[in-house]
Amino acid sequence: MRKRKKGRKLSRKRDQRRALLKSLMESLFLKEKIETTLAKAKEVQSFAEKQITLAKKGDLHARRLLLRKFPPSIVEKLIREIAPRYKERAGGYTRIIKLGQRKSDGAKMAIIELVQ
Repeated sequence: MRKRKKGRKLSRKRDQRRALLKSLMESLFLKEKIETTLAKAKEVQSFAEKQITLAKKGDLHARRLLLRKFPPSIVEKLIREIAPRYKERAGGYTRIIKLGQRKSDGAKMAIIELVQ
C-alpha cells in the first residue's frame, strides 16, 4: 500500500528518477515546450512550478538553491526571462496537452509547455 507516499516511480530507482526529472526540467526551461509521456509530464509539472516560484523571488538565496540543481545558464534564463513573465501570476505556470498514444508501445503522450 502507498499510504502517504507522493510522486510516481516511473519504473526507475531514486537516482535515475531524479536525473530524469532534472533533465526534463532543463529541457522545459530551455525550449519552453517538450513532448514526453503523460506520467512524466505530470511529475515534472509540480517540480518545475516550484522552481519557477523560487526564481520569482530572485534573491541570492533563491539563486543559490537553483544553482544546486541547474547549470548557471539555465538559472540565468529562469531568473531573467521566465520568472518576470509570471510576476503577477500566482501559480499555474505550465500547461499539459494530451496527445494520444505512441504507436510503438501505446504509452500516453503529452506536451508540457510554459504558459505565455
